[in-house]
Amino acid sequence: MFMDLEDNKPMEENQGTARPMENQSGEETNSKKKGSGRGHKKELEELGDKLIELNDKYLRLSAEFDNYRKRTLKEKMELVKSGGESVLTGVLPVLDNLERAMSSIRETSEIGPIKEGIELIYNNFTDFLKQNGVTPIDCIKQAFDSDIHEAITKIPVTDPEQKGKVVDVIEKGYYLHEKVIRYAKVVVGD
Repeated sequence: MFMDLEDNKPMEENQGTARPMENQSGEETNSKKKGSGRGHKKELEELGDKLIELNDKYLRLSAEFDNYRKRTLKEKMELVKSGGESVLTGVLPVLDNLERAMSSIRETSEIGPIKEGIELIYNNFTDFLKQNGVTPIDCIKQAFDSDIHEAITKIPVTDPEQKGKVVDVIEKGYYLHEKVIRYAKVVVGD
């Protein structure tokens, strides 16, 4: 018994030489062309190397993306944790002023200085809000707009110009820059 060196398969004795065969078109062909086995092996090796290279690139890219995702998630969590830090540190002076006002209320019986202190705190706080982009929504005598107002009730009005307009504000609304962060609760003339 003989062995086919290219395929490592046993051959019968009469198979030792390639004989011409006819294909479907009637042409004679050798069952094995010279060098075709070696060409396929080389091509397979090249494809195998390419597969290994592409798989390695894929694994590296996948790991890099996973690290990127973890890093951005961590940064986002830190931003959420510390994002309000500057706002909160800005509120602390207002808290200090409130504490001073509370202690002065206990120490004095005069209402004038207390009133001035409360107005000062109010002004400090509204200035702080403006510095951070928070502004009140102007409502009185404005046409009712459901994008910025929430109608609590309607009341009859005698002046026809007040119909469909805001006649009273129950609770102020606020913008953060141009976005409504709290709708104004209003009374509308009917």
